[in-house]
Amino acid sequence: MPRKFESSGRKSFGNAPKYTVTIKENAPSGTFLLRINASDSDEGVNGEIEYSLRSKIRGLTSEPFDLNSRTGELIVKGGLDFEEKQVYEIKVLAADKGAVSLSTHCNIIVRVEDVNDNGPEIDVTSLSSHIREDASPGTVVALMGVTDLDSGVNGQVVCSIPTHLPFDLKPSADGHSYSLVTKDFLDKEIIHKYNITITAKDLGSPALSSTKVLHVDVLDINDNSPVFSQNPYTFYLAENNKPGMSIFSVSAADADEGKNAVVTYSLLRKSSVASVTSFLNINEINGTVSALKSFDFETLKTFQFQVVATDSGTPSLSSNVTVNVFILDQNDNAPVILYPVSANGSAEGVEEIPRNVNAGHLVTKVRAYDPDMGYNGWLLFSLQEVSDHSLFGLDRYTGQIRTLRSFTETDDAEHKLVILVKDNGNVSLSATATVIVKAVEPKEAFAASNVTFYLIITLGSVSTLLLISIIALIVMQCSKPTDYSPKYLQDTNYDGTLCHSIQYRSGDKRGVLSQHTFGFGDLFL
Repeated sequence: MPRKFESSGRKSFGNAPKYTVTIKENAPSGTFLLRINASDSDEGVNGEIEYSLRSKIRGLTSEPFDLNSRTGELIVKGGLDFEEKQVYEIKVLAADKGAVSLSTHCNIIVRVEDVNDNGPEIDVTSLSSHIREDASPGTVVALMGVTDLDSGVNGQVVCSIPTHLPFDLKPSADGHSYSLVTKDFLDKEIIHKYNITITAKDLGSPALSSTKVLHVDVLDINDNSPVFSQNPYTFYLAENNKPGMSIFSVSAADADEGKNAVVTYSLLRKSSVASVTSFLNINEINGTVSALKSFDFETLKTFQFQVVATDSGTPSLSSNVTVNVFILDQNDNAPVILYPVSANGSAEGVEEIPRNVNAGHLVTKVRAYDPDMGYNGWLLFSLQEVSDHSLFGLDRYTGQIRTLRSFTETDDAEHKLVILVKDNGNVSLSATATVIVKAVEPKEAFAASNVTFYLIITLGSVSTLLLISIIALIVMQCSKPTDYSPKYLQDTNYDGTLCHSIQYRSGDKRGVLSQHTFGFGDLFL
């Protein structure tokens, strides 16, 4: 008796029944698809039905499905993949167990439904892994294609990169390829290498994504000048340095790489400062500066010059720095005594002071200077040798010599003072001066004695002249005739002087020859 098929699926028209079922590709093994029912009017074993799958070609099918031979339940055996096969056509055979088996069949169409089970794939077709830092924006770094085996929105892919990178992705018109380009200038001195993560993400739900990392090295160009560690430099150098020895060094660094970062040093020699740089030399490799002569603080206290640092790039870049040098004083000069200085150049002098001076009288001042500076030129005075400590004192800061008391009758008339002048350097230098002090009689006594002497001589001369004049008059009067004697009259007021007055007559006239009175004592004044 013919058999009849029944199924929970949809019955198709035609000679053989056809059923269609849809299943997602990610359905797990054992997922129920449908149950097939066949009927047989025979009895016993002739009515028992057995179900099996048959290939269209021959024999048992190897499709990823399993059929329960007794119940007719069709389940998923596993291994569905929409990307491999989207439609399966299954032939189910129903046969009885009679001695001469009778059978019939039906067709089942299984449609596999796509799910988003495939992530996007990125295929880099071209890559420039080394980009110059001066590459203009828009330079192509890489070309890549993107694929997704899923269909529909599950297969639509969008690529992206981090926004902080100086790169950009440009999609093609069909959206299946991208180009990676620079969107800004690169700077090797900031970032010398980029690890660019490209993310491809589909539009499925849930979305799947994949990443690919591109490594791009930035090639250096000579775009940085050398930079000195200080600007300007200031150095302090002690005088009396050894000629030819290094005195200090400068240093410059270049942010570039390779030969672009190799720095050489030179002195900027200008005509205006030629006298300074002429006695300097610099090591072009390490920047060590040496002096070809010894410096003297008393001659040169400071000087300035410039150093040039040049890299080895093409074209080369350079920078200048100003170097200020201050010479430090050393105690290399002994004190120089200005006074006392004798004619032969020795530090010796003679001072005369009156014996009647009081305590505190300024005898003299020792004057000296030191060409050095600071403590090296700070002078102190002291009495190294003195004949009488109680008579003279010395101010240690000013060099003034003063009397400590008045002279006495027992004090010597000449005193020797040896003054030590010493600076305050770490290793002190000194000089000595000798002052001879002579105590003399006061000038007022000499002056009074001289006046008295000259007064006695003057009075004696005048008295002698007067005496001679009187004698001469007497002689003249005595030599005249005696008859004229009455003409001379003696004054009645004569008081014992040699001659109070002498009167003469000439005829009837009467006159006075002299009316000056001389005492005998006047002759001895």
